[in-house]
Amino acid sequence: MLIGYARVSTADQSMALQDDALRAVGCEKLFTDTASGASTTRPGLEAALAYLRPGDTLCVWKLDRLGRSLRHLIEVVNDLHRRQISFRSLQEAMDTSTPGGQLIFHVFGALAEFEREVIRERTQAGLTAARARGRFGGRPRVMTAQTLRMARQLLADPDQSVNEVCKMLQVSRATLYRYLKE
Repeated sequence: MLIGYARVSTADQSMALQDDALRAVGCEKLFTDTASGASTTRPGLEAALAYLRPGDTLCVWKLDRLGRSLRHLIEVVNDLHRRQISFRSLQEAMDTSTPGGQLIFHVFGALAEFEREVIRERTQAGLTAARARGRFGGRPRVMTAQTLRMARQLLADPDQSVNEVCKMLQVSRATLYRYLKE
């Protein structure tokens, strides 16, 4: 059974083009969403995925209608494959029920993995270069070595409570304890 899924980003956009194309290829049931591609909550997609059974085919008008990103698209299609459900994209003429469609999809997956690795390498190279220049990422330290010494001296005084020391140093208890562990 062909099951269609269509998505538009805003209520101003029309779903008619996708709807017509999916019905023209024989989709018996159609699930829809009006949500940004980056949105993680898409009830129509969740309902479509729950409705699909082994032997069915999930059909979309275009690849970008299904996945939030290439990585998400690959995860969804791999999950469908595990459940013995095919995937078909009309605009890209991709059909994972055929060997050629599976090959194209695996090439997409390899490209996505390559892209992730290149991004990771660039990020690591950038961080290394920044450290070499004396720059360190992350949030600035709240307590200096001098403030930490002061905190230890104040806490050594039995008349000082942890709450009072935190108030004086303007830090939370969690922050104080984290720095004391170092």
